[in-house]
Order: sequence, then C-alpha cells, then structure tokens
Amino acid sequence: MRKGNIKFLGEKVKKYRKSRDLTQVQLAVTIDISPSYMSAIEQGERYPSLKILQKIAKTVKVDRKELLCRS
Repeated sequence: MRKGNIKFLGEKVKKYRKSRDLTQVQLAVTIDISPSYMSAIEQGERYPSLKILQKIAKTVKVDRKELLCRS
C-alpha cells in the first residue's frame, strides 16, 4: 500500500475514534491491540490487517468501507 493511502487511513481512524470520544488507549484495549500499534496506525506507519480494520470499524460504529473511502 502506498504511503499516502496509509496516512489517509490513519487520519480516518483518528477522526472516527475522536468522534466517539475514545482515546487511543481505550480503542486499543477494546480491539485487543497495543496502544503503540494503534498509534502507528493513526500516524500512517502501520497498516492494520482486515481483522483489525473490522474491529476498529465496529467499535467506532462505521462501515469498514467508510474508513477506506477518500470522500
């Protein structure tokens, strides 16, 4: 995946996490990943697996397609 796409995904995850008033730590604990991994996703340094992406989407109550969509 291209660096710009990873960065974009991280920004979307952060946007929806904040819209649900969740901290990175709260979201990480909820989806059973480390807070450092959550931070890396949001910073565009790591790309989550589809399983993790689905857990993020479910927790922030959006369709996973919304996390991947640029609009």
